[in-house]
Amino acid sequence: MRRLLFLLLAACLPVAASADGGLFSMGSREDGRAWEAVGRLELASKAFCTGALIAPDLVLTAAHCLYDVTTGAPVPVDQIQFLAGWRSGRAAAYRRVRRAVAHPDYVYDASEKTERVRHDLALIELQLPIRNTTITPFGLAPAPSKGADLSVVSYAHDRSEAPSLQGLCQVLAKEAQMLVLSCPVDFGSSGSPVFAFVDGEPRIVSVISAKARALGREVSLGTELAGSLNVLYEELSLDSVRLSLDAGVRRETGAKFITP
Repeated sequence: MRRLLFLLLAACLPVAASADGGLFSMGSREDGRAWEAVGRLELASKAFCTGALIAPDLVLTAAHCLYDVTTGAPVPVDQIQFLAGWRSGRAAAYRRVRRAVAHPDYVYDASEKTERVRHDLALIELQLPIRNTTITPFGLAPAPSKGADLSVVSYAHDRSEAPSLQGLCQVLAKEAQMLVLSCPVDFGSSGSPVFAFVDGEPRIVSVISAKARALGREVSLGTELAGSLNVLYEELSLDSVRLSLDAGVRRETGAKFITP
C-alpha cells in the first residue's frame, strides 16, 4: 500500500471530473431532481468547490476549500455562499454561512500530500437551514471496501453551470482515513460527495480531496468520514460554547472560522 501511495502525484483542487462510467450532465431540473442537495460553494468570488447537505443547515466539503488558493489564508465566512442545486445561473436555494470548521488536524500547507488528504474534511453551518421539499439532505454510510462501486456528483471549471453525475468507479486501495479511487477529477470537484448506493438510496461515504496519478492512470483521493466527522461535530459544539461565553463580553459581528 505504501508503494502505491508513493506513486501518487497528488494535487489539491480549490476549484472536475470524468469517470470509468462517463459523465452525465444534469442540465435540467428533472435530471437533477434527486441531487439538489449537492451545490456549489462560492469562495470570495475567486474560486468554487462542491459541497453537499447532510442536515438542513450543514454542508460537508473539503477543508482546503476554506482557504484562499493564492494566499493560503482562511476565506472569511461572510465571503462564502452555498448554492444548492446550482444550474444554468440559478440555485434551488441560496444560503450565507454562519460558521466554517476545518478538521483540527488539517494543515493547508503540509508538505506530505497524503497527510493532507487524511484530514481534508470540513463542515459549514448555514445562517438559515434549507427546508425545501425538493432538497433533501443526504444520509451517510460506512467506508466502502476495496473494489466497491461508487459515484460522484460534482461541478467543475469546464461544467460549472450544472452538476454532473459520474458513472460508476471503484475503490482501488485504502489506507487510514484515505481512499484511492478510479474516479479521475479536476478543478472544481474538491469537496464533492462520493456516494455508495444502499438499498437503492445514495449515501455519502467520502469527500473528494485531490487528484493524482498512479501506475500511469488518473485517480482521485478521497477522505473517509469515520472519526473525522465526529471531530467536526465536536468542534462546532465547542465553538457554540465559546460564542456563548463571549456573548457577555463582546458583540459577535460576524461568523466564526475555526483555524486548524
